[in-house]
Amino acid sequence: MAVLSREEAYSLLKKHNKDPFHLQHAVTVEAVMKWYARELGYGAEEDFWGNVGLLHDIDFEEFPEEHCLKAPELLREGGADEELIHAVVSHGYGIQVGCGAVIDVEPVKEMEKVLFAADELTGLIWAAALMRPSKSCKDMELKSLKKKYKSKNFAAGCSREVISRGADQLGWDLNKLMEMTLQAMAECEDEILEKTEG
Repeated sequence: MAVLSREEAYSLLKKHNKDPFHLQHAVTVEAVMKWYARELGYGAEEDFWGNVGLLHDIDFEEFPEEHCLKAPELLREGGADEELIHAVVSHGYGIQVGCGAVIDVEPVKEMEKVLFAADELTGLIWAAALMRPSKSCKDMELKSLKKKYKSKNFAAGCSREVISRGADQLGWDLNKLMEMTLQAMAECEDEILEKTEG
């Protein structure tokens, strides 16, 4: 199903992203998306879900004011198919980007809705993990994450409105989304760190 191999997708990501923080976020969302694919019964599409996660912010570093608007061009140049492009752009649905445009590509498939819902939440979970003595999310409890979520000043760049809207689009309550994404990150943490070290 995936036209791009993982190696090609990662190479394309690194062509447009140099910041270690952005690369780590991409690899984090990749791992979480693959975990969700297996968990939700889309195991055969796991690599495709992973590539969507890996490439979802491809244009953010170079074109932050045109996030999700420049992505199709960069992805097409890199050989991505239209299904991947739609999924990537849909994670910005309803959001006004810096140049004033509102992203109008709606997440339709469950995979797109998962990306929309989990993207910002992974950032919040990492930020919360870094505040812990262990610097890990493996020993983080849901109640601890919920406390950080409710604290509007904590990781203020992670939009609670987007996370909440993502849960609604999936038809899940917020607790389910938080619990599953936390579990995904805890289970994938070693793999994420291994892929982003150095």
